[in-house]
Amino acid sequence: MSKLSAYVIAYNNESEIRACLESVRWADELIVVDSHSTDATEKISREFTDKVYQHEFRGFGKLRNEAVAHASHDWVFSLDTDERATPEIREEIRLLLERGPDADAYFVPRKNYFLGRWIRHCGWYPDYRQPQLFHKQRMRYRDDLVHEGYELQGRAGHLKEHVLQYPFRDIDHYLAKMDRYSDLMAQRMVQQGRRFRLHQLVTHPCFTFAKMYVGRAGFLDGMPGLILSGLYAYYTFIKYAKFWELVRK
Repeated sequence: MSKLSAYVIAYNNESEIRACLESVRWADELIVVDSHSTDATEKISREFTDKVYQHEFRGFGKLRNEAVAHASHDWVFSLDTDERATPEIREEIRLLLERGPDADAYFVPRKNYFLGRWIRHCGWYPDYRQPQLFHKQRMRYRDDLVHEGYELQGRAGHLKEHVLQYPFRDIDHYLAKMDRYSDLMAQRMVQQGRRFRLHQLVTHPCFTFAKMYVGRAGFLDGMPGLILSGLYAYYTFIKYAKFWELVRK
């Protein structure tokens, strides 16, 4: 049976990292890559593992590749600080590694909790990011600042069981988190040499809201669906406003 390395990247996550690490402590190896947190993130992480490493933040893609480089085992499981591995996903991964994987990387469906309910629409379910279980010799992340892509040599599969995600504690937490992400996205667009167009400040936020609330049936999630769609539209507006500001400078 193949052994498993699990990694978590962190920065000032003292309020959530304990529950995250507790949910994945069954892995054969647990790695935390911290970007010099100023709170108790590192101290809490060391309660679970001595493999806590400090790396400067130079983008999420590079940070993830640095985390994978610390893995001792070929198979790697990625978990973010706002995610929780369930007993069901633990058992599915165990059985998969026991019988031998039939793919080189696996997407994992995520259930997202926001404003007191599990969001079933808005494009949030099933919510996949990059493959979270993969053979480290077959996959690497692209060096993107944010919303990092990946390159896979081989075949991708899908797991059935879920990871739970609690991305935002409340609306204030959403706004604080999206302030950072909009900065990074604006910088990424500049790096890509993209051109700012005035209509982007209007059409892109409107399209985002319509896509989430109508096209992806966010209205079925009640008030949280409406608020979530509005918040994403706001994030899109701020992202392009910051893009304009950087280009102007």
